[in-house]
Amino acid sequence: MTERSEVISYCLTYQEVYQDAPFHDPNWTVIRHKNTKKIFAWIFGKDGYIWVNVKVDPQWREVKRNAYDSILPAFHLNKEHWSSIILDGTVPTEEIHNMIEESYILTKK
Repeated sequence: MTERSEVISYCLTYQEVYQDAPFHDPNWTVIRHKNTKKIFAWIFGKDGYIWVNVKVDPQWREVKRNAYDSILPAFHLNKEHWSSIILDGTVPTEEIHNMIEESYILTKK
């Protein structure tokens, strides 16, 4: 998974979510829960790649960040609770899907 359209399409497979552009900037897309408006995926271009910010369980965040060079403390968000995934092809799609699912669950509460 390396394209903006791929990650947006995947995020939209979850129930009761929608795509939004809160900054009126085509570089930024967010995926929100319909009932609470909470964001579970921040999608944007930076440094020639698509990045995705996802909420993470703080007890596991360092495991993922240490396992992959392209998973970093979140760009522009609380670094304790959010991580950035750089979609450069080095993080397996299954891992990206797992992290998006975790973010969906954590923000749904």
